[in-house]
Amino acid sequence: MSKKKTRREALIYHAKPQPGKIKIVPTKPYSTQRDLALAYSPGVAEPCLEIAKNKDEVYRYTSKGNLVAVISNGTAVLGLGNIGPEASKPVMEGKGLLFKIFADIDGMDIEVDTEDVDKFIETVKMIAPTFGGINLEDIKAPEAFEIERRLKEELDIPVMHDDQHGTAIISAAALLNALELTHKKIEDVRIVVSGAGAAAVSCTRLYKAFGAKDENIVMLDSKGVIRKDREQLSKEKLEFASDRKIDTLDEAMKDADVFIGLSIADIVSPEMLRSMAKDPIVFAMANPNPEIAYDVACKTREDIIMATGRSDHPNQVNNVLGFPFIFRGALDVRATGINEAMKMAAVEALAKLTREPVPEQVNIAYGETRLTFGKDYIIPKPFDPRLIAEIPPAVAKAAMESGIAKEPIDDWDRYREELLQRSGDDNKVVRLLHNRAKMDLKRIVFAEADDIDVLKAAQIVHEEGIAIPILLGNTEIITELKQELEFDAEILIIDPISSKSLEKRVQYATRYWENRRRSGSTLYNAKSKMRERNYFGSMMVLEGDADGMISGHSRAFPRVVKPVFEVIGRATNVTRVGSVHIMITKSGPLFLADTSINIDPTAEELAEIAQNTANVASTFGFNPVMALLSYANYGSSTHPNAQKVKEAVRILHEKNPDLVVDGEIQTDFALNKELMQSQFPFSKLAGKKVNTLIFPNLESANITYKLLKELNGADSIGPIMVGLRKAVHVIQLGASVDEMVNMTAVAAIDAQEREKRKKAKTGK
Repeated sequence: MSKKKTRREALIYHAKPQPGKIKIVPTKPYSTQRDLALAYSPGVAEPCLEIAKNKDEVYRYTSKGNLVAVISNGTAVLGLGNIGPEASKPVMEGKGLLFKIFADIDGMDIEVDTEDVDKFIETVKMIAPTFGGINLEDIKAPEAFEIERRLKEELDIPVMHDDQHGTAIISAAALLNALELTHKKIEDVRIVVSGAGAAAVSCTRLYKAFGAKDENIVMLDSKGVIRKDREQLSKEKLEFASDRKIDTLDEAMKDADVFIGLSIADIVSPEMLRSMAKDPIVFAMANPNPEIAYDVACKTREDIIMATGRSDHPNQVNNVLGFPFIFRGALDVRATGINEAMKMAAVEALAKLTREPVPEQVNIAYGETRLTFGKDYIIPKPFDPRLIAEIPPAVAKAAMESGIAKEPIDDWDRYREELLQRSGDDNKVVRLLHNRAKMDLKRIVFAEADDIDVLKAAQIVHEEGIAIPILLGNTEIITELKQELEFDAEILIIDPISSKSLEKRVQYATRYWENRRRSGSTLYNAKSKMRERNYFGSMMVLEGDADGMISGHSRAFPRVVKPVFEVIGRATNVTRVGSVHIMITKSGPLFLADTSINIDPTAEELAEIAQNTANVASTFGFNPVMALLSYANYGSSTHPNAQKVKEAVRILHEKNPDLVVDGEIQTDFALNKELMQSQFPFSKLAGKKVNTLIFPNLESANITYKLLKELNGADSIGPIMVGLRKAVHVIQLGASVDEMVNMTAVAAIDAQEREKRKKAKTGK
């Protein structure tokens, strides 16, 4: 993608459909006069009076306990420098977004227009009563040290400068694991730290807290090795000044065990790397380009354990592994600060989590066959769903044990359950789809490519490396639209009605006629149909000229489904093709079926649809927990509609006893764990979070998913066609660009899975 295009897309992202990335949403009812009277005058007086009697009651009656201020003066914005408070606001909003999506913390950005340390501190102190915690961000050193130190002393809420401590915590966890793999002890290793800013100082202090020795540490700044005989050293630099009579990075690297890079790109040469000790540990964390390129480092030393700040290499040191979960734990026990014990607890929890078996969902999300503790996996991945259930409890316990927790936790199992409920898998599902598709690129036909939105989707698919698009439509129109979109990549364009496609039309028509001649089709009729894109595109997939297809953006669903069914048909042993929608809700993904095809399936067909839907959920890394829905609960109605669902459940239990599925059950009971447990403790679903809903008919499924989408703002991925012979998917009329991109990823994954099954069956 060109720099110009990236710039344009970034600006559009931050400006549309409304400026910025965060907003305030009411958490209480406000529809009636009574609601408003309680929310404001006169009802609001009551909590005010309670708080006036006891300030701690502010946590009971307001949002303070889940509100963190992200505060900066814009003097050290990553990669941009001193750009000022207004220009730093998009970054601070982004930090607020990360707080919300990773730990369900409300982050409010505040930009302070001063570089004066005293004024900055006074401003933060004056607004602190609003917040449960303070996250300092992008403040230049050495002022950052003084600002954080004084605010921690003078405020009784958690305060953390993430630029310092975030990198320190994540890299310390990675270092502990790397040392374990190399059988080295932290008190013995020689450590070189390139950089002397806020992050470098904090990292080195934390390594010392875990046992690193002063005499084994060499720190460098832009002038070279920081030595005790250098003049005019700040107190932070003096803390790490070395007695060794060396001046350069070249000298410092000889026989060093660990290199910590928090400086600038390309300052470490292969020769320096070769001079390091056996099994060197190199954390080159300069962004966007590390101190030594990952590929160069790995080629230079086969025994290296390497980490960077980049997501396109193993072992990314990413602050998002730390700050959301550290603040979550601190807020949940109302800690009066974030102390050394809490940071060390976060380090140990991260290190320990890395050594445990990795859920399949994480492997799928990152396109890995099997992540296991080793030199390419020394730190968890940011989208690991276990993080929120492991790091906050460790931090909270440390706060309690160190005596700074005002509201200790008694029931840790319940606390972990609450944490998991905070962590919806909304953004993770889309990432999972895209990363999985990228593992093995498939050729996906876009049957309506002369529509600008479809072409936009194809452009994103190509540029993001999700699939290899094949464009069907009028070549002239598509070429003009590509120019308009600055889509200059060489992509295969096929116009089914052009003379260039005559040979393929004849080939496809002949094959189609051979398959359909006993169903009333003629060769003439077949040739005519091959001029239609959905017939032509489906035949491309059937004949192996493409791996999958998506269509339906500009045509009604039945018109698109008909040629797909005629050409592709059902898979072996499938009696009913079905469809599944993945609804991305606040509480996580829900798999809904059948949303698009079967009007009134029988019990046998319903059971088959349920089994196919379970396979879809498993493909995307989720263990299906399935409820077969009805208007009745467990035998409370003898009406045939309820009995059909009951019979479908019986079939599923008989054919697949290990599948977690039950019914017939009403929707509210299915989705409310406490209600289910109290009323139906005998159910297979009792105590479990249902993530898959099977509806008794098309009417109920279709209405439900569209209600969720329009009224609850839930994003949808689908319909995912299940039971076809090939990876063809018919999207909804008017689907958005993002929906089409996501469905392309689905089609690619579908094609990958079919290829795997074929290889497993044939051995080829």
